[in-house]
Amino acid sequence: MVKSFAGNLIGTGKTFGIIVSRFNGFITKQLLEGAEDCLIRHGTDEKDIDVYWVPGSFEIPITAMKLAKNGRYDGIICLGAVIRGETPHFDYVSNESAKGITEVGLATGVPTTYGIITTDTLEQAIDRAGTRSGNKGAESAMTTLEMVNLFETIKNG
Repeated sequence: MVKSFAGNLIGTGKTFGIIVSRFNGFITKQLLEGAEDCLIRHGTDEKDIDVYWVPGSFEIPITAMKLAKNGRYDGIICLGAVIRGETPHFDYVSNESAKGITEVGLATGVPTTYGIITTDTLEQAIDRAGTRSGNKGAESAMTTLEMVNLFETIKNG
């Protein structure tokens, strides 16, 4: 018989570090509210959620690596907003932050999720921060929660 495994969505007894970019703060604050609300609704105690503010999305991966290596958190949620401008800066920041966050999870084994929204317009960012397209911060928290529990299942056999 085939065995199937999936992570549940229970945050009781789990610890989370949330890294948030201050750049585009009017968007990232909404992403943070969505992430915190999701974790708390799924049983995570407020005292088990720590928030770290960084200047921009480019600084998120190195901060995530520090948090993952300290062993304090079961999962790390990375939140930011990169809105396309008139220069290639958008491409560099979005690509490198995605690669860096992926590297953190692979190098440390700590579920580290990419909750950085990348949009062409401010309106698209607003939509993804809680209006028409849901809240991508909440979605990132949900993904982290599921992966933390799946990894716990894998660890415990």
